[in-house]
Amino acid sequence: MTPPEPRPGVMDVAPYVGGSHEVAGVDRVIVLSANENPLGPGEPAKEAYRAAAETLHRYPEGGAEELRQAIGKRFSLDPGRIVCGAGSDELISLLIRAYAGPGDEVLQSRYGFLMYAISATTAGATPVMAPETNLTANVDALLDHVTERTRLLFLANPNNPTGTYLPGSELRRLREGLRADVILVIDAAYAEYIDVPDYATGAELVTEFDNVVMLRTFSKIFGLAALRLGWAYGPPAIIDVLNRVRGPFNITAPAQAAGVAAVGDEDHVRTSRAHNSRWMAWLTQQIGGLGLEVPPSAGNFILMRFADKAKADAAYEFLWSRGIIARLMGGYGLPESIRVTVGLEDENRALVEALAEHLGAS
Repeated sequence: MTPPEPRPGVMDVAPYVGGSHEVAGVDRVIVLSANENPLGPGEPAKEAYRAAAETLHRYPEGGAEELRQAIGKRFSLDPGRIVCGAGSDELISLLIRAYAGPGDEVLQSRYGFLMYAISATTAGATPVMAPETNLTANVDALLDHVTERTRLLFLANPNNPTGTYLPGSELRRLREGLRADVILVIDAAYAEYIDVPDYATGAELVTEFDNVVMLRTFSKIFGLAALRLGWAYGPPAIIDVLNRVRGPFNITAPAQAAGVAAVGDEDHVRTSRAHNSRWMAWLTQQIGGLGLEVPPSAGNFILMRFADKAKADAAYEFLWSRGIIARLMGGYGLPESIRVTVGLEDENRALVEALAEHLGAS
């Protein structure tokens, strides 16, 4: 029998493969592959999650009202212009599904987050990549690749996996160069890690224009990756569309409870940011001292660049043999690169020691 055929484009997608968390034969695995917060969630979030176990027989509040109010209070935003999703991934998919399809184009920078292209392809739209300059999104190149078929432009800022970012002035220039019918989606998943004067999340552009959406997540600095929780801030018309296409109970009650507690836990955010700043600088200096190129990163991860793919693969396998899980970047078009998350102190030291051993023997 011939199986049912999926819609065109679906079978062209290489499924996204998440980072591993286990190494056979290794008791204590060091996971540096998924840009998770090594400190985990704060105590208030954990307590709220445990308390939610008492009402698991109840459906969650469909509009995530309390969570949206908490997000709005924390970031001084209108809760009515916020919609929550099962991680940023769901919101990316919903935006593309709502606004793009066969014959349309979804634009991004060359080394942008993989889920933009995957979601575009599964919706039947065509992903388009604009070249970057020094691993950084180029506004002129992005605008040059806008066509009459472009429906959305995704920009991760800071970008995963390169760690680079565009200043607020460049975000504004990008928006002002777009047609009004092209949605600019600014994915600010790592915004909480940045503390520099020229950075902007994009929230002010959302308030000012009718075609800008900002995405945020609880998976990074808030340490709630397992709960799949993200949010979008956008113009009322776009938020209305997202609420029409999302599932009625897309955010679980435990995730909502933990999210409310996490977004109000500013001490944990400060502690996480300070830890990341300290060990990001240390890792960059130490790994650079081993002769590897380490571009400056504004996230909670660094990119280690080797001479070629073979050397990157060999280093990855050596780290794996030591129980250290990193992330190869071939899927992003960077086969000579490995991405590693900033971990706990002993994890960071173990990484550098293993790299030094490998590079000294190779």
